[in-house]
Amino acid sequence: MFSINENFLKLPGSYLFSEIAARVSAYRKAYPDKEIIRLGIGDVTQPLAPEIIKELHAAVDEMGNSKTFRGYAPDLGYAFLRGAIADQDYRQRGCDISAEEIFISDGAKCDSGNIQEIFGTDNIIAVCDPVYPVYVDTNVMAGRTGDYDPESGTFSGVIYMPCTKENGFVPEFPDRDPDIIYLCVPNNPTGTTLTIDQIQKWVDYANEIGAVIIYDAAYEAYITEDDVPHTIYQCRGARNCAIELRSFSKNAGFTGLRLGFTVVPKDIKAGETSLHSLWARRHGTKYNGAPYIVQRAGLACYTPEGRTQIREQVAYYMRNAGIIKEGLKGAGYEVFGGVNAPYIWLKTPGKMNSWEFFDYLLHKANIVGTPGSGFGPSGEGYFRLTAFGTFENTCKAMDRIRTLG
Repeated sequence: MFSINENFLKLPGSYLFSEIAARVSAYRKAYPDKEIIRLGIGDVTQPLAPEIIKELHAAVDEMGNSKTFRGYAPDLGYAFLRGAIADQDYRQRGCDISAEEIFISDGAKCDSGNIQEIFGTDNIIAVCDPVYPVYVDTNVMAGRTGDYDPESGTFSGVIYMPCTKENGFVPEFPDRDPDIIYLCVPNNPTGTTLTIDQIQKWVDYANEIGAVIIYDAAYEAYITEDDVPHTIYQCRGARNCAIELRSFSKNAGFTGLRLGFTVVPKDIKAGETSLHSLWARRHGTKYNGAPYIVQRAGLACYTPEGRTQIREQVAYYMRNAGIIKEGLKGAGYEVFGGVNAPYIWLKTPGKMNSWEFFDYLLHKANIVGTPGSGFGPSGEGYFRLTAFGTFENTCKAMDRIRTLG
């Protein structure tokens, strides 16, 4: 008789965004005439930039010609894209990252879930709380997190680093040493950041205790403040302890195309074993590569025209973030984020918990957001709105919230 991976049974309820979708679907069925504004899931709304469309068309034409047709992509990604990333995202910022240390994938979400496969199940992970759910859930599936306590909303084998109003949503070093540390900067869901000095302390700490930092920089393009680094490799010693995840989804609108990359420096080792070689082995065995067409589209993001166009899109969403932040403040809410990230983190009013506020906002204003408790126990009493809607819907949503009184 076959058996199952019983670690899956430890996962509490459904995936956060699946639960949101189910509640919205039920509401839409009951009230089909209501116009719902979605500011919950971080999906983009603006079309792909013209330069990206141009490269997509050119690549499609090549695939229709026997002389330029391409089959399987190279395991680690095409050299043209890896070279552009190494040059413009790293070397131009003074970071010693080579094209050989860059692994092209179909998105940061997949990489953030898959990267834990190269580590032993006895490793102890530390996560910010609240946190992007994929970090914890994939480690649960691997059997690395212990048992779930429904009362506290935590796993016994996970180190939670509370990020609350009281500490400025900045994680503090835990009481016991972890083996793997997850950091997301700019942060999802709180929208807050760490300065380069703060991140340097984490790099020093990781090197001191022999830990690895999984650094999710999916929202790097939204950084506006000078003292917030665009990559962890701007810190001394990061090559010895940090793996960085990047995405094309939020900066260039690739949520439907799917493209990202992970940087694994060759200097990170467990004893004599290079994590770079382990990830290369895993990548080559389990992944057939992002499509050539999509990688060509990714290359367009590094052309002068492409960079200008995607910066304009980022500015569009950050204008939305400003509108949401000021609109909520004007309506009397306590608000955080929205400066270096497209996320606005707000305190739920009165004694409402996160899901109560979700239902309140859906039923009273027909607006969909994300309950903070879905990101971890320290997210209870908070709520996330995204700036990825259209400008018109963002303004309309704030008008609705202001009328709630």
